[in-house]
Amino acid sequence: MVQALKKIYIISGERSGDMHAGNLVDSLKSLDSKLQFRGMGGLYSKNAGVDLALDYAAVSVMGFVEVLLGFRKVLQALALVKKDVLAYQPDAVILVDFGGFNMKIAAFATEQGIPVHYYIPPKVWAWNQKRALTLKANTDQVYSILPFEPPFFAKFGMQVQYVGNPLLDEIKKFAPCDFFYQKNELSYRPIVALLPGSRAQEVKAMLAKMIALVPDFPQAQFVVAGVDSLPAATYALALSKGIQVIYNQTYDLLAHATAAVVTSGTATLETALFYVPQLVVYKTSWISYQIGKRLIRVPYISLPNLIADKKVVRELIQDDFSLDNLRQELGRLLSDATYRQEMKVGYDLIRERIGEQQASERVAHLILESLCKK
Repeated sequence: MVQALKKIYIISGERSGDMHAGNLVDSLKSLDSKLQFRGMGGLYSKNAGVDLALDYAAVSVMGFVEVLLGFRKVLQALALVKKDVLAYQPDAVILVDFGGFNMKIAAFATEQGIPVHYYIPPKVWAWNQKRALTLKANTDQVYSILPFEPPFFAKFGMQVQYVGNPLLDEIKKFAPCDFFYQKNELSYRPIVALLPGSRAQEVKAMLAKMIALVPDFPQAQFVVAGVDSLPAATYALALSKGIQVIYNQTYDLLAHATAAVVTSGTATLETALFYVPQLVVYKTSWISYQIGKRLIRVPYISLPNLIADKKVVRELIQDDFSLDNLRQELGRLLSDATYRQEMKVGYDLIRERIGEQQASERVAHLILESLCKK
């Protein structure tokens, strides 16, 4: 147990990372209530007791071109955080996901002699794999939530610990609402969950085509998973078409859904862990896609397929993300019982590979062990 007061600087840069950061802070505090936290994050981190120097909304961008266009605000945020780290003088820095930004902070903290713990490391296995060497040089410990990552990092001489997947911890804590339909004024027709993403940029790129499916499936009701961290206008198109948007109830929506159309990201794994048959979609700018296509070195982009190491769910990416393809695939998800069952067998494999470890608690113990040695 840590005897002296310890100060920790923790950084996350989007909604899922913020959720995992908040849970990690809760776990750390349960082990040592004297720990102090400051950093960058969002509502989850703030509610866990992190004194926020910066809200991640000020810097969250995605896509190669989009990052370039937003480069000035990224540089401003980096400068602010670096200055704040120096002023705070933490005993350790914890970085949660958000690779492009946090890799720079890792290098900076290492230069300052501050121990760096990276929870949910950058997906260096997907492109420019030699970045693993940079990660190795600028971190003290790395904690992985994907079971295929430690063997990959071992090829670069890194000892990365697989700690389980924190989504499983979240889902275990979840209790479905008994009055979900009544609470949200839904009918009892089969639900198709639309998960367009947690960034305004994603929702803008995905939601219109998802909504265009609605007239072709009158037997189902379409429900959009909204997040209240985005402006209400983000979902105006859905509301104008009479499509229900429910906020901050994604797990309840998945618990009641028959099928789902999901933007590639963390939500694809959540959907798989709820055993909801799904279709994964993604589209970015033409230039970002052309750059990504030449750099990315993995056969899939969705977490279910990457973890299973085979095609479990259909991915409609860029030009394949057409209304005809969406219509055909959703029709299969709703009507082909054999297809649905095969997908759920694939979900069994994913569940087996993730295992039973409690990620937040495991990482908290490992970080505190490291602090004790200081």
